[in-house]
Amino acid sequence: MDSEDDMHDANDMESLDDDFYSGETEDAPMDYYSDYDDVADDYFEDADDSDRMESRRPEQNFTILRELDIRQRQEDDITRVSAVLSIPRVSASILLRHYNWSVSKVHDAWFADEDQVRKTVGLLDKPVYQYSNARELTCGICFEMYPRSRVKSAACGHPYCYLCWAGYIGTSINDGPGCLGLRCPDPTCGAAIGQDMINLLASDEDKAKYDRYLLRSYIEDNKKTKWCPAPGCEYAVTFDAGSGNYDVSCLCSYSFCWNCTEEAHRPVDCGTVSKWILKNSAESENMNWILANSKPCPKCKRPIEKNQGCMHMTCTPPCKFEFCWLCLGAWSDHGERTGGFYACNRYEAAKQEGVYDETERRREMAKNSLERYTHYYERWASNQSSRQKALADLHQMQTVHIEKLSDTQCQPESQLKFITEAWLQIVECRRVLKWTYAYGYYLPEHEHAKKQFFEYLQGEAESGLERLHQCAEKELQLFLNADGPSREFNDFRTKLAGLTSVTRNYFENLVRALENGLSDVDSNGAASSKATSSKNGAGSSKGRGGRGKTTIRTSISGRMTDDNHWSCEHCTYANVRSATTCQMCNQQRR
Repeated sequence: MDSEDDMHDANDMESLDDDFYSGETEDAPMDYYSDYDDVADDYFEDADDSDRMESRRPEQNFTILRELDIRQRQEDDITRVSAVLSIPRVSASILLRHYNWSVSKVHDAWFADEDQVRKTVGLLDKPVYQYSNARELTCGICFEMYPRSRVKSAACGHPYCYLCWAGYIGTSINDGPGCLGLRCPDPTCGAAIGQDMINLLASDEDKAKYDRYLLRSYIEDNKKTKWCPAPGCEYAVTFDAGSGNYDVSCLCSYSFCWNCTEEAHRPVDCGTVSKWILKNSAESENMNWILANSKPCPKCKRPIEKNQGCMHMTCTPPCKFEFCWLCLGAWSDHGERTGGFYACNRYEAAKQEGVYDETERRREMAKNSLERYTHYYERWASNQSSRQKALADLHQMQTVHIEKLSDTQCQPESQLKFITEAWLQIVECRRVLKWTYAYGYYLPEHEHAKKQFFEYLQGEAESGLERLHQCAEKELQLFLNADGPSREFNDFRTKLAGLTSVTRNYFENLVRALENGLSDVDSNGAASSKATSSKNGAGSSKGRGGRGKTTIRTSISGRMTDDNHWSCEHCTYANVRSATTCQMCNQQRR
């Protein structure tokens, strides 16, 4: 018989799932919730409908930059600094590179101490080496005499021939991006070498490399910009701080976290992702497997796995030691009197005396740890695989099936966006669901109420996503294989759009709940949410027996159903009991 505490926890868990999904969806008519004004109004307090809808649309706090955009921004910054400081563009570029392309830092440093900045960066006011009036000059590298027209110098005035300049610049550029800070070849001189010298003296190949390094430095040295980490992607992202959401969706369809540059991982934080990835790649689980499934040879200590057969073990060459698997004693001391090939009396006697307690305890702990990790990792990897398959199906849908479906159903492609939106939602939900398993792995074992509630939410999310996936894949196939327009296609549109909306609603609520650390469940398993107190205030009885209470339950769709409503078998919409047709898809009640 359940204790009072268990019954109390169960009631609280029930109230939590009632409140968790009571948010409306964008496609749901507002009058649907008229029977629950006392609950909905309390839950959302004084926010009107437009506020609720607006709050659900996260503001985009990032901008995707193509190469042309990057070049334009770079040129604009150089122009701005050049105009404000009244210096050449080449000098402005050198300053910006030194201060990581921060216009404000350049201005602050320059106006604070111009002389110190010039000295640090290498922008000299006047030459430190004066030419003689001779027609020929000596190159400071090869020490050959050249006509003045074949000798070039930086702002410092040190003369070098064109050939030595080309070799010096080419070697620096081929050494990598460090060439952007190139200085005069004279060891005692710190004069900066600008892009004008590069364009004049370097080969076409070296000029192209230098230009590429300069472009990349604008992204890599700037704290507000990053390259998209997807393989082969050349887009960059500029990010505006101020929002707690670090997810970025690139134009290449890859989503990543701005903070850690790993793939987008809401609802788990960057620290959890780092630990999870490290755990997946570390050798700790290999050692756990070895500890749980093998024993060391008593002689050479090499781990041995027993997968079948009797207790008579023989180590591999060159050891070849024969021993008993159970007690690890020499097999020469075993025989019929010790239990034969399939038992060991010595082991059983020693076990009764507690000789193997510590060893068995360690092996059991390793086995349990391994099984727990395997449980979460397999499901994490399975959702990753399903997401990759969904991405491939989405691409196939966009490139082939939409056009075919448009011809078959005689509808413009613009009217079929609901299918693409459904597949995009499937891809996103697979990503969220994948990371919930990393979240679950690191959820403290002692927080039983949170763990129970989390597993319930996760299970509902899986079943709801499968419903959407089934509709978008299997049911759509019927219309793809059809020879002509189908009357049921509009019903299918209503159903798929509705499932997409309610699944999005569920997963948004799920992500928020996990990011908040399941704060609706306290350490004792009691409900602490505002919505729960609102329901109590509305007159719902919370007695342990549940008497006098109308239980409002929610499904994956986020729609509330109770004894006064019936769920449409076609689109899953919850209708009032008196209705004979579905208010969403107009199907007759069955």
